[in-house]
Amino acid sequence: MLNLPTTEERLGKSPQRLVRYFVLVMALVYLGIGVWLFWSAGKPMSGGLQQLGTTGRRVLGGVFFLYGLVRFVRGHKANFRKKTNLNDDE
Repeated sequence: MLNLPTTEERLGKSPQRLVRYFVLVMALVYLGIGVWLFWSAGKPMSGGLQQLGTTGRRVLGGVFFLYGLVRFVRGHKANFRKKTNLNDDE
């Protein structure tokens, strides 16, 4: 077989480091969209969101906000918490 270097060996660092920051950035994007939709619900808009109505935009903004909050908390727990030792022998 060929002895090709792995991706981590070629890059010098794990690609997972970039993924964990991307997860948090996307969570912040969802939070921002949710806040913007909720805040701009009472203002007149042109385009596709005009058909949604004030209540619909507020509900959609709330859903985006909650989804972004859940993604942020789960991403933080999965990627930035210190691993605990689950060894019961101690």
